[in-house]
Amino acid sequence: MPSKKNSLQPDTRLDHYTITKTIGDGGFSIVYLARDHRNGEAVVIKEYMPARLALRDTDGKVVPNATQSEQRFQSGRRLFFQEARMLATVRHPNIVKVLNFFNANGTVYMVMAFEDGKNLQHYITKRGGRLSEHFLLTIFPALLSGLERLHEHGYLHLDIKPGNVHLRHGGRPLLLDFGAVHRRMDSRQAQPGQVVTAGFSPVEQYDQHGYVGPWTDIYAIGATMRACVDGKPPPDALVRRRRDPMRPAAVLFRRQYSPELLEALDWAMEVDPLLRPQTVDELLEALPANQPPEQPNSTLLARLASRTRNS
Repeated sequence: MPSKKNSLQPDTRLDHYTITKTIGDGGFSIVYLARDHRNGEAVVIKEYMPARLALRDTDGKVVPNATQSEQRFQSGRRLFFQEARMLATVRHPNIVKVLNFFNANGTVYMVMAFEDGKNLQHYITKRGGRLSEHFLLTIFPALLSGLERLHEHGYLHLDIKPGNVHLRHGGRPLLLDFGAVHRRMDSRQAQPGQVVTAGFSPVEQYDQHGYVGPWTDIYAIGATMRACVDGKPPPDALVRRRRDPMRPAAVLFRRQYSPELLEALDWAMEVDPLLRPQTVDELLEALPANQPPEQPNSTLLARLASRTRNS
């Protein structure tokens, strides 16, 4: 359950929105369900609230928790505002839609469209992995299409994982949480404060001067696919670089999935960045053709949702 220690209380008014409840929190933000008074629609509001750097005072304002935290807090707030502004300009049906962003309470708020559904991690946990090939080929080409649009705008996501993939009804994926997003650099430059998620971040992301690019997000996509198959996060990339304990998917799961799918997954997860697909297009071309037309996406996800409810 989300922590309510630093959360805004229900019925708190923000601009023309009213907080309904807290639905999530992380190291850098708190997420709320809210209602837009202009049209009565539900929205999601993400508040910049770095747990290690800030606290909420008695009048609801977010402030640095110590003098030495001030600079990092202000820097993070600027990056959060940049994230919101960037997402407001990148439009794609598989990227979360930002409706508004504004400054209030000494911090920044990002307003996003509410989309019913559950995140991909939910399905992986409920099923213990082993999600079907049909399911994977419903989700990942659409997800890659959204990622390609992000790359076309010159940005990298840098935090793709099952918890950041939201599945709407009909099997339509939505890429979430762009808090780690960076402008793509054409040369090696420091990436201060870069987010790393064990199992999903490749080796170059652990180094502030690592050469990150589309291939970095592609590794995370491959790792997310592997979690769908294996039911758990892959080994940490630094462990894999020293002595890889992970058996190739093409060997381990050859009886459950097509060779084309497994080979594409293994290719995306090459430890050496130069050996991976360098663009989204390359990975898309390696994946097998999408699902057969006789089984619509809505039927697929409805069946899976029914199984998880009854498990």
